[in-house]
Amino acid sequence: MAVKIHSIGARRAIVALGANIKTARLKRRISVKDFAERASVSERTIIRLEKGDDGVSIGTLAMACLVLGEIESVSTLLDPGSDEVGLLLDREALPKRIDRKRGPRQPGARTGKPALPGVDDDEGVGF
Repeated sequence: MAVKIHSIGARRAIVALGANIKTARLKRRISVKDFAERASVSERTIIRLEKGDDGVSIGTLAMACLVLGEIESVSTLLDPGSDEVGLLLDREALPKRIDRKRGPRQPGARTGKPALPGVDDDEGVGF
């Protein structure tokens, strides 16, 4: 059983999505009957999808996008690489500074002597 959408914003978004699907179908000059056959659903389901019925499955939406040549739109929806809020939250979670671990000193650390025999460290830090 479908969950009823109580958010006005979500409701508007679903209705707008349905209208966009209908416009895309009409621009491609695909009849409801042909569209339904290609999407493997009934004509009534297509009509409900285009009206923004919240009970239409996500699978039907994916098939409609596939028929319209827009399946990438479904697979990139909320893509982590382009999710601005998610990227901002990741950035805010980064440490402000990184402390070096405190522990026993490494042989030759700050003594001017090479840490390993036969290794000259005068050129800088090697990684």
